[in-house]
Amino acid sequence: MILRQLRKGADSGQDVRFQSRVAAVSVPAVSGTRLTLPGVMDDEGRVDESRLRMHIFKNGGVSPSERGLAWRFLFGMYPCGSTALERSLLQEQLVVRYQVMKRRWQQFLPSTVQIHLNGTDAELLAGVRYFDQRQAHVQQQTQDQSEEIRERLAFLELQAQILFERVTFDQRELREAIRIIDKDVPRTSRDLSYYQGEGLGNLLVLRDILITYAAFHPEVSYAQGMNDLCSRFLEVLDSEVDTFWSFSCYMEKFSKDFRADGLRRKIELEADLLKELDPQLYEHLVTDSMESFAFCHRWLLLGFQREFEHCDALRLFEILSCDHLELISQKVERARYQERLVQKWNTEDSSEAELRTINTDFTFELFICAAILLENRESLLQCRDDAQLIHFTSSLQGTLDLNSILEKAESHLYNYCKRCTWDYMSGQCSADESRGEDFLLLLRGLLVLK
Repeated sequence: MILRQLRKGADSGQDVRFQSRVAAVSVPAVSGTRLTLPGVMDDEGRVDESRLRMHIFKNGGVSPSERGLAWRFLFGMYPCGSTALERSLLQEQLVVRYQVMKRRWQQFLPSTVQIHLNGTDAELLAGVRYFDQRQAHVQQQTQDQSEEIRERLAFLELQAQILFERVTFDQRELREAIRIIDKDVPRTSRDLSYYQGEGLGNLLVLRDILITYAAFHPEVSYAQGMNDLCSRFLEVLDSEVDTFWSFSCYMEKFSKDFRADGLRRKIELEADLLKELDPQLYEHLVTDSMESFAFCHRWLLLGFQREFEHCDALRLFEILSCDHLELISQKVERARYQERLVQKWNTEDSSEAELRTINTDFTFELFICAAILLENRESLLQCRDDAQLIHFTSSLQGTLDLNSILEKAESHLYNYCKRCTWDYMSGQCSADESRGEDFLLLLRGLLVLK
């Protein structure tokens, strides 16, 4: 919501890449060479959103060199219609407003500014030292700014203070959120190179982002698992400010997944989809001892973060986030609606067969999950209780082949839509089968199926 307020004030920002592991809060200097996204960005820096999403989906993600810039548009930090010049102004606003927000909770709970360690984690103690050194470097950079820049930032800071002056915090709830964050952050992806050596200081950057988010989004606050999701943004964007705003945009859409009712609904949809695709496997997994599909919980909550190699997990995350197949499902329903209208006006028989509805709540991540289940069908059929299920699915971590799973998931989606289409066509005595063929050709063209 705060980012939407920012856009009302100025649709602007800057598409620059930050120096490796310098994710501190500071206004970035203008890059000498403006980064671009070939094929989706025009000469002034505007991005064609639909092309960007289709590019991500059909190419199986973007290259690592493009990822940071692409994510700033994909997750809504930068408006796709903004120019590079406009974004340079937005970037300054985002930096200053984040600084003000972060300072607000630090002044409210000064005792929580530093993470409290028991001294047993020597690596994290070193990480605190690296973090403090980084903060001192940022302060020096601020002092070295020109008078013109300082005056402009002072004005933006005054605006931010006015914007957030009425924000209040619940001390008990915020302290509880910080307590959980301080437990989760030290366990976040310590095996990644981004969090090793001097990169250990990035764990403290992650902590500040999560606390700032929890403080200014009390309706969501913090829940376990958010640290792993936010860590993806920090690693890719390598910027504290950009990570906060991009993660905030992501959570606007998916925060419900961190509530019990939201995730329960997603698991129920997964069960419904599996029932459509493989009734026998579904019946096996919904016996009294395995009715909750709890083994899918982490997959769906964290976007299969641990089931694939790390680089592939990042690719899958951006593929799922591009919503290309969700846009396809909308086109599918429009095509089927047109077919329904044609049938209504061309038939004299009022007893028209009911059109079988394609469930547009079946998002692509559910088809990914189903593809993994069906890929391991025989092993799952041998599981007799929840403990065996969880043990088996845990053994899949880091072993799955993304390209194979993507291909199978698309195939399941296509066959599901095809079955629904032919069920409808076969119920129409006067139906022209070529209409069904045209519809499926349209669907296949939207996918990457060969």
